[in-house]
Amino acid sequence: MAVKKDEKPRVPDNTKFLNVKLNDEMKQSFIAYAMAVNVSRAIPDVRDGLKPVHRRILYAMNELGITSDKPYRKCARIVGDVLGKYHPHGDSSVYDALVRLAQDFSIREPLVDGQGNFGSVDGDPAAAMRYTEARLSKIASEMLRDIDKETVDWQGNFDETLEEPTVLPARFPNLLVNGSDGIAVGMATNIPPHNLGEVIDGVCALIDNPEITVDELMKFVPAPDFPTGGLIMGRANVRCAYRTGRGGIVMRAKTEIEEYSSERGGTRSRIIVTELPYQVNKALLIKSIADLVKDKKIEGISDVKEESDRDGMRIVIEVKRDAQPQVVLNMLYKHTNLQVSDGIIFLALVNGEPKIVNLKEMLYWYLEHQKDIITRRTRYDLERAQEREHIVEGLVKAQENIDEVVNIIKTSRDRYEAGEKLMSRFYLSDKQANAILDMRLSRLTSLEVESLRRELAELEERIADYKSILNNPSRVLDIIKTELIEVKEKYNTPRKTELCIDYDEIDIGDLIEKEDVVVSMTHFGYIKRLPVTEYKPQHRGGKGITAHKPKEEDFVETMLTTCTHDNLMFFTNKGRVYCIKAYEVPEAARTTRGRAIVNLLQLGEDEKVTAVIPLTEDQTKGNLMMATKLGMIKKTPVDQFAKIRKGGKIAIALNEGDELISVQFTGGRDELLIASSSGKCIRFSEDDVRAMGRDTMGVRSMRLDAGEAVVDMTVVYSGCEVLTVSQYGYGKRTDIDEYRLQSRGGKGVKAGVFNDQTGKLVNLKLISPDDDIMLIADNGTIIRLRAKEISKISRDTRGVRMMKVKGEGQVVCVAKAEPYEEEEEVTE
Repeated sequence: MAVKKDEKPRVPDNTKFLNVKLNDEMKQSFIAYAMAVNVSRAIPDVRDGLKPVHRRILYAMNELGITSDKPYRKCARIVGDVLGKYHPHGDSSVYDALVRLAQDFSIREPLVDGQGNFGSVDGDPAAAMRYTEARLSKIASEMLRDIDKETVDWQGNFDETLEEPTVLPARFPNLLVNGSDGIAVGMATNIPPHNLGEVIDGVCALIDNPEITVDELMKFVPAPDFPTGGLIMGRANVRCAYRTGRGGIVMRAKTEIEEYSSERGGTRSRIIVTELPYQVNKALLIKSIADLVKDKKIEGISDVKEESDRDGMRIVIEVKRDAQPQVVLNMLYKHTNLQVSDGIIFLALVNGEPKIVNLKEMLYWYLEHQKDIITRRTRYDLERAQEREHIVEGLVKAQENIDEVVNIIKTSRDRYEAGEKLMSRFYLSDKQANAILDMRLSRLTSLEVESLRRELAELEERIADYKSILNNPSRVLDIIKTELIEVKEKYNTPRKTELCIDYDEIDIGDLIEKEDVVVSMTHFGYIKRLPVTEYKPQHRGGKGITAHKPKEEDFVETMLTTCTHDNLMFFTNKGRVYCIKAYEVPEAARTTRGRAIVNLLQLGEDEKVTAVIPLTEDQTKGNLMMATKLGMIKKTPVDQFAKIRKGGKIAIALNEGDELISVQFTGGRDELLIASSSGKCIRFSEDDVRAMGRDTMGVRSMRLDAGEAVVDMTVVYSGCEVLTVSQYGYGKRTDIDEYRLQSRGGKGVKAGVFNDQTGKLVNLKLISPDDDIMLIADNGTIIRLRAKEISKISRDTRGVRMMKVKGEGQVVCVAKAEPYEEEEEVTE
């Protein structure tokens, strides 16, 4: 009936109104609906790894007797049984779940053995349920084993006419083995499949060591294992998922580049794909490659062929003659599903509530479930054994008094009276009396009597064993471990998915071979490294070889030998320190100038590296001795330079006009030798310098004259000799004993004769006769010679010519190198 304008609608008199706020009602209703979906549909149980629909399918098939040793039955019959008894939803939801349980490319260990078309990796759908047939697979029997022994809880079905299990016994960790995925309301789960043997090994490790960590468990469960194989690139995100319950994974197809002879002559290349990442549609992948080639987004592919057959997958990607197959493959990884990434979310129902769990927690809850299963099964077996023992005891008692028993039965009016007399005469229970009355006459033979006595002894032994299991938790764990190992031996298959290194995840240092290298740096800050073997030893007085080719007006200023994995600490003229690994210094050809240091270090304006010191990875104790141009020295413990940021740290506080010129590593009780440009040297103990913090100036090392500056500092060691080198290539060896020990702050002693012919003192090094020495001039020329070829003479002498310096050049750097076994003259 139409309602006129401004007229209120008529309401029947018996209508009742509820005072309800719509927002509150919608909120409560939605929460109830969401939890129903999450718990009853989309999220698997942590104990058996199944959603309700999968659990109902397996249980219904078991009830129908469609086990692995029975003939296949039509899927329509199975779906109808599941719908009619346990799962009141659409038939497609049940059949789709049944199909997935049978697909060996979807789950790692199929729980249904299907016959007919159950789909393919090309995305083909399964045939209609009226055409396909199925039965439980062999391993599915392990999911249902002992379900009839009251091992799980039961609940009423949708109309309370039948009962269904709330969880299956699951005698192997199905949640991890077969994985699960589902989208609930406000949450989602995505658990990848794993290898059965690896997961069982993980559970056994947890049994042996309940305090085991996730990282230790990863030794047994390293990563997912997909039924389609493929490659897993790196494990950093997987490790994160195992630790926290959330992470990711990068999967890549298994490929190989094949060379073959073309019919037109010459050698051609093609990419063969034999395994795909998990859940990648092969047909769509081939189509996407063809589309990318057509749109010219990927160059270098001439043809794509599908050659898969019953023996396995094979996709052939023909590469053009002028294309690089590896480049093409990398482009395919980038633009197609030959490489995919997916998230991992370990969300499962724990005690009926959705919860994110890590790897250890997942195995823990499964183990707790198995403890409950074994305890319930043992209690059930104990009760049945005790019941049978009770009956057998009555039968044995009756056989011992068989004549009297027969007489009581013969004289009784009916069964009830016979039972009453037997219970009264022999103190039997009602069950025992009925068992005696039901006993056949054949049981009266002597063999049957002996059989009952043996059975009674066996029952007593079993009952004692069952009670021992129930009273000893360690025996429960032993049984779980034993039965898991049996499942592993029976059903385990080799890992299908290979684990590969993802070079974006690893430390580049793990890929760098440890070797001795020479690191050289020019005055204007160009640095490079070379293997130390590049420098062959030569005879004294030679011209040397070109080791560095700086630009005009630049020259090599620093050279040192170190290992590729050592830390290089760069000290600058402004008293700051930076740190990088030696392998981070780019390797360059012998005649190139290298790379600008500003590309490696975050140097400030007008900041220049003046000292470089290598520290091995295990040098965590000791001191750094720092000497400045104006004669200051400071000792700072090396642990104060740990974790140096990219922006560097303050190493020493400097006076105006001062610069840091040398840094040495000391052990705590060393002696130091410091040289000035005028040729004076002072030797004093490290103890004369007290330890200070980084942001301090230090104390005076030696007294300098006007215009004089400190040029070098070195640490004295036993049996060493002093090598002094002047500007114009003159040098000599001198015993260290000629430099007497003094107190810090003096003027020192003469280190040699330095005049216009020799030039000023440039470097002072402590060496041994077996060392090799490298000298480098400001024009980039280097010479390497053995220390024993340098004359050994007294301190107050000029020395001998070690290197011919061209034109107005001069020696600027001296370094020691490890002796090279082969000796040959090399000129360039």
